[in-house]
Amino acid sequence: MLAFGLVLNTLGIGLFCWLIFALAVYALPFFVALSIGMLAFRDGAGVFDALLIGIASGALTLAAGQVAIAASQSLTLRVAIASAFAVPAAIAGYQAVFALSQIGGASLAWREAFACVGAVCIGGAAWTRLRVLAKTRPLESGRAVERSQPVFTATIRKG
Repeated sequence: MLAFGLVLNTLGIGLFCWLIFALAVYALPFFVALSIGMLAFRDGAGVFDALLIGIASGALTLAAGQVAIAASQSLTLRVAIASAFAVPAAIAGYQAVFALSQIGGASLAWREAFACVGAVCIGGAAWTRLRVLAKTRPLESGRAVERSQPVFTATIRKG
């Protein structure tokens, strides 16, 4: 029974770590949604209205960031936008890894070391996920990219 509990704990911590990496990009939109939702509730909106306003603002932040990084031609602007998303993810990663390292009973120096490595890894994961949107597009500098052979070569074949 003890071995079964240890296996389930390991799987649970592994699932939690995977979830942190998968949701790292959404740290900034979540913060924006939470802040604006709480502000709306404080200013007199109902619970349901504040929840809707918060969700809409978070979705708008994520969509605006993705569109801006995909449409931007300037490397400096793409780096600034990706940094705006990666820094809150790194801070959230630091806090999550620091909290998880307390479970193991490590000393404070090791917890800090684990938390710093976790912050770099999770911030890097968020940076990489946003960089996928900034790949080269089919239209570079206003010209269409020419193909050397037709796309549907099998259907064009005669005979």
